[in-house]
This record gives sequence, structure tokens and C-alpha cells, in this order.
Amino acid sequence: MASRPNPRSRSAAARRAPATPPRAPRRGVSPSGLTHLDAAQRPTMVDVGAKVATAREAVAEARVKLPAAVARALAASGHRTKKGPVFDTAIIAGVQAVKRTHELIPFCHPLPIERCEIDIDSRRGGLVVIRCRVGVFHKTGVEMEALTGAVTAALTVYDMCKALSHDIEITGVRLLEKHGGRRDFRRARKAAR
Repeated sequence: MASRPNPRSRSAAARRAPATPPRAPRRGVSPSGLTHLDAAQRPTMVDVGAKVATAREAVAEARVKLPAAVARALAASGHRTKKGPVFDTAIIAGVQAVKRTHELIPFCHPLPIERCEIDIDSRRGGLVVIRCRVGVFHKTGVEMEALTGAVTAALTVYDMCKALSHDIEITGVRLLEKHGGRRDFRRARKAAR
């Protein structure tokens, strides 16, 4: 004969909690609302099979802060070091990273990138601002690709300049805007620094 559970063995909080069943999560979304967790809270890739393909675009930024002596040396050399042209090399590395984002970030879908533009702006005070714009016509967005391109270009600037100084900072890695898909996003603009 099976024993019946003792109602006194439940915690006080459990005895006071209403006996409503948990809401069923949307297909492919965990109860927490995170899309990369399944209903059992295990990591999963988002199923985009039923989504409609639309034009998607994202712009991300990374900032590199160079010590004053490094900034002066780069400006004097036309932004070249012994390794070669710093900004041109960073642009190539950023584009390569955009195309390979799915190999770096586990749940990113492989995408047929249609457009990738990387702009590098050397500003006063040793600040280098890198912007990566990525576009595709697909079922999923390209935010991760834009972020990966911007940060990889920033890392390449560091690599190309580290012989001059290791006191180089990479900061401000952020999504600036995204368009297409379920919702658009645009970061509020602040005054240029």
C-alpha cells in the first residue's frame, strides 16, 4: 500500500501558494522568457524556421583609447606600424569576424552576409572609434555579427600597436542600432567625446 504524503511536510510558503498551474511558455522560449533556453532551461538554438525573411541591419561600436605618445606616433606614420597599415588591417579582420560569427558564438545562425562596412575614425586625445554596419535579408538579425566585427577590429588595432604600448584600452563595445525583425532599436545619441 502506497503511503500518502504528509501535508505538514510541505513548507509554509508552499502551503500558502495558490495551486494554479504554471503558464505554458511560447514554443522555443523558456519560462524565464529567454530565447536561448528551452522549457527545461537547457541551452538551445532559436528555431527561425517559421519566421519570415526581412531586411535586417545592425550597427555596433567599439572604442580604442590610445596613450598620447602612441596616438602621435600613429598620426605621424599615417597609421602604420612595423606590422603594416593599422586601420586597413583592422577593417579586414573585422569583416572576416563578421562572416565567422556563428563559429565563435555558439547559438548564432550561419548567415549569408550581404553587406559589411567598417568605419574607423581617429579622434583627438587618442580615441579611435570603430563602427561596424552589417546587413542581410534573412530570418534572424545581425546584432552579434556587428558587435563581433567592431570588437575584432578593435582587438586588431591593439595587436598592431602593442609594440608601442600595452596601455591601450578597448571600451564602449555596444549596439547602436538594429532594424528589421520583430522590433527596432536605436541608442540615444550623446554628444561626441
